[in-house]
Parts: sequence; C-alpha cells; structure tokens
Amino acid sequence: MAAASCLLTEDQFLCSICLDVFTDPVSTPCGHNFCKACISQHWDTKVPYQCPNCKEVFNIKPEMLVNTFISEMAAHSSEQHVVKPGEVPCDACTGTRLKALQSCLVCLESYCETHLEPHLTRAGLKKHQLIDPVENLEGRVCVKHDKLLEMFCKTDQVCVCIHCTYSEHKTHDVVPLKEGCEGKKAELGKTEAETQQMIQKRRLKIQEMNRSVELSKEGADREIAHGVQVFTALKESVERSQAELIDTIKEKQRETEEQAEGYIKELEQEVSELKKRSSEVEQLSRSEDQLHLLQSFTSLNAAPPTKNWTEVRVRPPSYEGTVRRVLTQLEKTLKKQMKKLLEVELKRVQQSEVELTLDPDTAHPKLILSDDGKQVKHGDVRKNLPDNPERFNSCPCVLAKQSFSSGRFYYEVQVKGKTDWELGVARESINRKGQISLSPQKGYWLIVLSNENEYKAHAGPGVRLSLKSQPQKVGVFVDYEEGLVSFYDVDAAALIYSFTGCCFKEKLYPYFGPCYNDGGKNSAPLIISPVNHTE
Repeated sequence: MAAASCLLTEDQFLCSICLDVFTDPVSTPCGHNFCKACISQHWDTKVPYQCPNCKEVFNIKPEMLVNTFISEMAAHSSEQHVVKPGEVPCDACTGTRLKALQSCLVCLESYCETHLEPHLTRAGLKKHQLIDPVENLEGRVCVKHDKLLEMFCKTDQVCVCIHCTYSEHKTHDVVPLKEGCEGKKAELGKTEAETQQMIQKRRLKIQEMNRSVELSKEGADREIAHGVQVFTALKESVERSQAELIDTIKEKQRETEEQAEGYIKELEQEVSELKKRSSEVEQLSRSEDQLHLLQSFTSLNAAPPTKNWTEVRVRPPSYEGTVRRVLTQLEKTLKKQMKKLLEVELKRVQQSEVELTLDPDTAHPKLILSDDGKQVKHGDVRKNLPDNPERFNSCPCVLAKQSFSSGRFYYEVQVKGKTDWELGVARESINRKGQISLSPQKGYWLIVLSNENEYKAHAGPGVRLSLKSQPQKVGVFVDYEEGLVSFYDVDAAALIYSFTGCCFKEKLYPYFGPCYNDGGKNSAPLIISPVNHTE
C-alpha cells in the first residue's frame, strides 16, 4: 500500500462532489469514485443516474460497490493530515477538518493543502498575503476600520491599521510591523540576555547553597564526632569513678570483716580457755584430796588474766569522704572536658573574624582614636567637633564603621590595664544624645567592667558576673539569625556571658566604651586585636 500511495496524488483521495477526503468511497460502473452519501444525494437532486464526472447515464440505478482500496488509502491520507489538538484547522474543510498549511490575511481564513491550491494558482488570489497558519485571524483586523493591522504605534505600543495612522494615531510615532517587530526583537534579545544572566546567578546561588549544606553537614558530622568523643570520655570517667568507688567501699568492708573475724577468733580462743579453766575449777572444788587441792590451787590461780573487751568495737566504716573524693575527681574531669569544649567553641567562632575600624564620626568629642582606627581611649580635652546625628555627645563611646545585618561575625578587643570598659554591639537606631540607657530594650547588648573587678551584663536588669580571672582580651561573637551575642575570655578560653533569644531587625554595629580615664587610672586604650588562630 505504501508503494501504491506514492503513485497517487492528493486529489485522488478527494470526492469530486464535496471536495473532501472520501467517506465510505464507492465506485460507479464507469469507474469513478464518490462518497456514498454524496453520490446518493446527487442522484436524488440532479439528473438521475448520471455520472457527475463523465456524464454517462445509466438506465437503472446502478449497484454501488465499496472501493476498499480507495477507502483504505483515503483513511491513511486523512490520518496523515487530520487536524490534531494544538494545530490550526482548515476553515474550508467540511466533515473531517484537515490541518491548515497557511493562513490568508486577506481572506482571514486558514487552508489545508487542497484548499490552498487556488491561492497558489489563480492570479487574483496570488496577491493575497499568506503566513504560517494561525488561529483568531479576526484579531489581525482593526475592529474600527475593518482593515488589516499592518502598522505599529510606538507611542501607544499597539498595532494599528493604515487608516488609524490618519486619525487617532496621526501625531504618533508609527512604523511598519516589520520595523516594530525588529525593535521588539532587540528588546527580547536584551531581555533574554538579562534572563540568562539571572538564571546563571540563581544557578550559582544554588551551587553556593548546596556547598553551604555540604559544609553544614561536614560541620555537623564533626560536632557529632567531637560530642561523642567528649561524652564517651565522660562516660568512661563516670564508669571508672564508679568502679573505684565500689572497689574502695568493698575494700573497707573487707577490712572491717577481717578485723571482726580477728576479734571473734581471739574471743573464741579465750572462751575455749575459760571453759577449760572452769572445768578445772569445778573438778578441783569437788576434790576430797586436801593436799592435791592446795597444790593445784596455786597453779590455777597463776593462770593469765583474760583481756578486757569492754571498749573493743567493730565500727562500720564511713563512706562520706570516699564518695566526696570520687565526686571531686569526677568534677575535675567534667571541668576539664568543659574547658576542651569551650576551646573548640572559641576556635569555631574565631573562624567568623571580621576586620573592624573605629568610626570617628560616632566618637564622643573627648575620645582619642589612633590613626589606624584600632585603638580608643578617653582624654581630658573636649575636641571641637561637629555634633552630627551619628556622634555620641554624652556617653564616652564609639562605634565601628562596619555594620552587620545577617550571618555571624567575631572580633577581639584587648582590655589589659583598664579598670573600666564597655563592650558589645548596638543597633543602628540607638539614641546617641544625652544620657543613655544601656539595655537590650534600648538596642544595646553589652558587658562592662567597673571599679577594677566588678563585671556585669547589661541585660536589663543587670546581671553580676563571677569570673575566676580578669580577662585581658575579650572576644565578641554575634549570630544574627540565631539572636545570639556571646563574650569570651580569650586567654582562658572561657565563656563570660551570652545574650540569647535576641530579635535583631536592624544593622548591628560593634560598640566600644573606654569609659573615663579616672585621673589616669583608666588611661589604657581599648585595642581591636587580630585573632590568633592557633591549632
């Protein structure tokens, strides 16, 4: 059938009456083919029993035979060209609608290969403008002038017909569709480039996030391993202490039992000897031999005296000291592990180190800043500086130039030699004029030293801090998303204090308060120090 179909033209699959693909094709005795319904209707309304093609007349109504070959070929051809969902149908087809090959902008109709033939062969129709098949051809015609939309108004950004350019769009910048389309294509090219750039940025962001997840997982695995190591050491220490406690108690109990056994053995020996003496005394007292009694009495009387057991006691051992000693040792081990944890924690937060410099525009007029912006101390002379909105005019403090509104950051400040200082972070909208309330409610998260050894966290109300040693260098760590501000004694690798559950919504600035110099007693500067990343 495939070979045969190659020899047939498309027209041979069309009924000459309805000009559509055969439906139930039948053959007349003269050899021509028609749709069964078409030839039956033709003979009912036209010359009876005449072939529409060759005009041969039959005396009686001929018996119409189904042409199976044409039927199969027509069905095959129809399958190849019948319109499918999403395709533009032919407007001229009746019955089964075929796929349109082109649309006419003059006729405002779409045509399949067969019905397109007149536009390709007839002189008058050849002048019509054909385009790739599209639906809604009416939308290409101006509803006001019933003319083809072939111009583009750049002023109003709409398609118009030629008559529109002489009326409401007369003074507008109007160009042919082709020119307008070229301009839009240029814009589309730019948009496409921008879109591709946006896609690339987002792909890079995806890679960045995937990498962050990988690093987070690595960090989590590392922390889990370290945590397991710490708790395993603690568990082993507890088990070891427990075993030592049990062994100590059992040893004391064994010693007590051995002591009691010794006493009992000795007592039993004395009881045995006393029984023997009692028996001898009884026998002697019954003796009628006066000489024997007197001679034996002397030797009996000389027997060694028994031991005085009145004060002898077997006392249960005391275990209070033993338990306390074991718990003390366990406490030392726990503190040792805690110190290790804090050392690891400090090393981890130190990875978030940031470079800071002091902002002279925020400094109180009596503060003295170093040229490199790393040191600040209080002076006696009030400098003549502009009282700009950023400057503190009463509180002797200064902010860093750098601000942070996300992520984590860490910095260290040397406080050696100072008797008073204030350190921490402050939000951007804090009050900087006059007397200031240093509390989280007012936008300050600070710890302070006053009177040489009084440490406090300005937590609103203040929290007194008991430190084992005076910090010489303080580390400040902030996790913006977690709402955490922590302070560390860097040299001791000890946590001083943490503000937790904070809600940050603004930029945060590192805060430095060297306090008053107190006649030279507190003249040492606060120094922003580089982090020493030791292994």
